[in-house]
Amino acid sequence: MSLVLLGGFVNVLKQRTEPAEAFTVAGVSTEASSFKCTLLGTPRMPAFSKDGVFIIGGVSSIRYQLYTVVYNYTTKPEPPKCTGSFNARGLRFFRTMIFAIEQINNSTELLPGIKLGYQIYDSCVSVPVSVDVAFQLSNGQDPVFYKASNCSQSGVVVAAVGDSGSTPSISMSRIMGSFNIPLVSHFATCSCLSDKQQFPTFFRTIPSDQFQADALAKLVKHFGWTWIGAIHSDSEYGNNGMASFLEAALKEGICVEYTESFFRSNPRSKIQRVADVIRRSTAVVVVAFTAIGEMKVLLEELSRDPPPPRQWIGSEAWVTDPNLMSFSFCAGAIGVAIQQSIIPGLRDFLLDLSLSEVAASPLLTAFWEDAFNCSLIETANTDKRECDGTEDITTLKSPYTETSQLRVTNMMYKAVYAIAHAIHNAVCQETNTTIHCDKHFKLEPKQVFIELKKVNFSKNGYHVSFDAKGDPMAFYELVNWQKSESGVIELVTVGYYDASLPMGQEFHINRNLTWVEGGTQVPVSVCSVSCPPGTHKVLQKRKPICCYDCIPCPEGEISNMTDTPDCFPCSKEFWPNPKRDACFRKPVEFLSFNEVLSIILAAFSVSGACLAIITAVVFYHHKTTPMVRANNSELSFLLLFSLTLCFLCSLTFIGAPSEWSCMLRHTAFGITFVLCISCVLGKTIVVLMAFKATLPGNNVMKWFGPPQQRMTVVLFTFIQVLICTAWLVVSPPFPMKNLTSYKEKIILECALGSAVGFWAVLGYIGLMAVFCFVLAVLARKLPDNFNEAKMITFSMLIFCAVWITFIPAYISSPGKFTVAVEIFAILASSFGLMLCIFAPKCFIILFQPEKNTKKYLMNKN
Repeated sequence: MSLVLLGGFVNVLKQRTEPAEAFTVAGVSTEASSFKCTLLGTPRMPAFSKDGVFIIGGVSSIRYQLYTVVYNYTTKPEPPKCTGSFNARGLRFFRTMIFAIEQINNSTELLPGIKLGYQIYDSCVSVPVSVDVAFQLSNGQDPVFYKASNCSQSGVVVAAVGDSGSTPSISMSRIMGSFNIPLVSHFATCSCLSDKQQFPTFFRTIPSDQFQADALAKLVKHFGWTWIGAIHSDSEYGNNGMASFLEAALKEGICVEYTESFFRSNPRSKIQRVADVIRRSTAVVVVAFTAIGEMKVLLEELSRDPPPPRQWIGSEAWVTDPNLMSFSFCAGAIGVAIQQSIIPGLRDFLLDLSLSEVAASPLLTAFWEDAFNCSLIETANTDKRECDGTEDITTLKSPYTETSQLRVTNMMYKAVYAIAHAIHNAVCQETNTTIHCDKHFKLEPKQVFIELKKVNFSKNGYHVSFDAKGDPMAFYELVNWQKSESGVIELVTVGYYDASLPMGQEFHINRNLTWVEGGTQVPVSVCSVSCPPGTHKVLQKRKPICCYDCIPCPEGEISNMTDTPDCFPCSKEFWPNPKRDACFRKPVEFLSFNEVLSIILAAFSVSGACLAIITAVVFYHHKTTPMVRANNSELSFLLLFSLTLCFLCSLTFIGAPSEWSCMLRHTAFGITFVLCISCVLGKTIVVLMAFKATLPGNNVMKWFGPPQQRMTVVLFTFIQVLICTAWLVVSPPFPMKNLTSYKEKIILECALGSAVGFWAVLGYIGLMAVFCFVLAVLARKLPDNFNEAKMITFSMLIFCAVWITFIPAYISSPGKFTVAVEIFAILASSFGLMLCIFAPKCFIILFQPEKNTKKYLMNKN
């Protein structure tokens, strides 16, 4: 019944032998009694066959085209025929299967006493032929047979090897799986065949394309190729393999410029279009997941107008085929290949062909005539001579005789042995000394299927077993097409891919490679060049992720790897170098004693202090003179002392800030300046009181004598001391790293702590200065021996001008210049007081002593 539903190639008729209740299912009339089954289709004759106790089927491809005939339904259809060029490599597969079976039949350890037979068919990589062969293997070749139950159980094949393509294998497995006939493929790699729900009886000795796709993606990534083209066969092998590859490539960050599919039987215009895409593309690397037939057609088209240099990456289906190595523009191709192996005795078996044996087989005849360009049959074709038996196959250079690099051939060899081991385990009993096999055992394909799951053996040093999906452990060799000294392209193994190794260690290259057109440098195939450190990738609009622009990192950020998508900022105390590929600690900046600016300011500070001391010495030396006595010598000496402290306190602002220096610099500055202004204020009040005291009946000076003057200075200064103390107690200044004023450097400075305290100190100084200035202005025209009120007015005017301009300059000055501005303000105001108040007096004392007399003072008044 299944045969009618699946293909229509085979049908059965019954002849009723005795009356019985009849019923009809799927167009086949059956009865409960025994019946005769008649094969309606014409049986397909195998290319090679031999009788045996148990028959193993074999399916592979020697020709790549199908001869089609359009029937008019007036004649009986013949089985589909294979035609086209002869594939000597496929013939080697056939002969390897025969060799393996002959070895087994002569073995005393494996199936002793049992002869295996075989039926081997050429499927020409065609689904119709494969389906026809599948039905043939399931039904047998008997045109008429009798069956007591149904016709679907008449198959004589217990297992089969094949097919060489994934698409035919899918069709065959669906058919043969319905009858529990195991199919062990030597060359079908589609990962879809690992689905045990759809293909429960399918096994293979060649790894799944899932592993191959992963190996190809890692190969492409290993050489830094991120921009590739992809072509594949429009078949189950190519479509599924390319889908797996694209998925693996995406994980590796590889972009695909184009993906093209085609089949060998497509119109030439379609093949030309694919070839033109390869020629026009910008991708240098082309990954080809194709079968041999498709690759041959494509390379023939490309050879008519060779493309620019392209680095070909090949799947195992075509990259080891010697026939394709004649296309010189593919030199340097790299791909994954089945592990190279050695089969002892195979070459002698392949060369052991007599002319009579060749003439008895149509396939061997075609091979012989094609290899030696002669004819075994008399023909009118004058282009070929008659084969006379002098042809020497041992000297023949052909894929058939090439056994130095057996790869897929070994997969065929292992498949036959796997089936033989399964049959052995089903029909043989082993004791300590003997092996007994029952040749009369009624072996069902299902039993072979069950035993195939358990096989676990080694042959010629190669392990054979199947996992739960019917797949072997994946191991590939990495091969390279290299030109020899004679100019012939040879296949060279350059590495391996072992899926059993830990992740990251599966891929290994151990030899130098030859690249496209024989180059020694790895070709570059990227959409955009790698972004160097210091830049980051910005994707181009409407293009794959491998197409991008390299943009310098923003200020304050770096990238220390190539092709990074983002830059990352340095930590707060670090800053990028000019290339923006590393972070360096920010330089620390403060007003150091080693700087020229600091030296200048310190020099002025010390000079001012020395000038104040010298002035005090001069005044002390001339303390009895009218000049000194008339200007309140006690306040003058106190003022000079406070000015000395003012000059020296500016030194506390130079150097690296510390906790003590931060507290000292601001408080010392505030207190010394208030002391200084208090003295000036006292002198101003003395001038005013002195004028009032000269009026008749006014006795005011007794209320502002020296004790009151001292108390005034102490009181005003004490108020500032209280403000500074409160500031230090509540929130004192402290050293800090200023990371905000400059992005590229760290400013060491003294934080104010309490801004209210700071501005309270400055405000009190300003209030005192304004009050003193107002009094000095009021007293500037009063009669004074040396016009001291005018000098105090000038000094307060300078003092107020300096500190009024100091505020905006202090706020706007960056970094260490903030401190420099503060020092400058201290020095400028101090020098203003010093020069305006004491310079004229010192000039008279030192250079005009005649004016420093009581008579001169009285005459002037």
